[in-house]
Amino acid sequence: MSFSGLVWQTILFFLTFWLGCYLIARDPGRLQLWLAGLGMLSFAGGVLTLLLGTFAPSASLALTLYRLQRLFVVLPALFWLGAMIWLIPNRTAWLERYGRQQLLLGLSLGCILAYGLAISFIIIPGNQILPPGVSTFIAVDLFIFGLVVTQLDASDKGEAWLYHFLRAFDYSFFTALIFGGQVILVMRYSFGLNFPLVVLLLTSVAGAVLIQTFSDPVQSVVDRIAFFNAPQLRRARAVQRAEDSAAQRLDASLSPLELPPAEFERLTRRALSQMGDLPKLASSPLTRLPLVSQRLALNGQADGTLARAAELKTVLTESITKLQPRDDGDFGTTDAWRHYNALYFPYVMGLRPYSRHAFHDDEHEAVLDWFRSQVPERTLYNWQTAAARLVARDLRERSRRLSP
Repeated sequence: MSFSGLVWQTILFFLTFWLGCYLIARDPGRLQLWLAGLGMLSFAGGVLTLLLGTFAPSASLALTLYRLQRLFVVLPALFWLGAMIWLIPNRTAWLERYGRQQLLLGLSLGCILAYGLAISFIIIPGNQILPPGVSTFIAVDLFIFGLVVTQLDASDKGEAWLYHFLRAFDYSFFTALIFGGQVILVMRYSFGLNFPLVVLLLTSVAGAVLIQTFSDPVQSVVDRIAFFNAPQLRRARAVQRAEDSAAQRLDASLSPLELPPAEFERLTRRALSQMGDLPKLASSPLTRLPLVSQRLALNGQADGTLARAAELKTVLTESITKLQPRDDGDFGTTDAWRHYNALYFPYVMGLRPYSRHAFHDDEHEAVLDWFRSQVPERTLYNWQTAAARLVARDLRERSRRLSP
């Protein structure tokens, strides 16, 4: 392999490795992002084994790496098909959630098919190195697929995606260029192409991507060490990181009250599930509701993403409280209580009745027993969806009374 070929394959490795890490880091709790991200990481593993096999010091190691390469380049298509299947639980859900984005979904399926055609150059016996034109095609194809998945995820959450995407790419690219570029210069002008330096180059690029893509948890660990005796400073820095992340994702141009009722209800349902995580709730478009703005003004608080998230949580709690039947007691098991119970205890109180590892106070034992013995998980989900519609209706009515 020539020096220019090594540089280009390293760029391809960086691109796919970064895309995989970025998609997973966007929201580690979403299965489709894991599937799409693992597909990218699998192809990055294929590029890795190709480069290491080319410069392997022994024939046996080279043969093993080339065999692994064929496995790694086939896995991405399987992961991505899994991601697409996850997005299509049934035709009705497809049309309801993504009816306006069928072009993006069709584009993503086209990217998968194009990738399948491109990797045939590797699967065919005798082909061990991708031709430059094919590798360029694959790089463009993968980048487009990453953009589509990112946009679909952001649209599903009502978030902006471009600035967050570009910032993550810029930080990782320039960090990888600083560290990996030094190794490339040493290769070019001193020691030449050899196995140890190729390993150093790839690990430098991978390390730069990991540190930048997962910078928030990395900085959190570093802060715990550096400010072990200053808990207030650690909390302040954590708040600042959460503010920055939410500000990049928040679509300030979106007016919640102008959304169709079904879309408003879906975003309300998502906001309810995020009540226990303010940084995630801060990127919800519902933080731009006139009701939230009025609360901030009345309380004399500075306008910030986390401040709006806290007020939105309060507003949601008020709407949930309105679902409580007006009779004696704080808990009941009749049909009149199901909407209130379905939202209040899991989202306001933070109870996780079906989790084996969750810790709960003894005072909620009766509530937990009722959920576990009388309410199947699917039934609870249906109750929460129905209750979210009532909460969404209440939010729209209260906000419209305040809007001009």
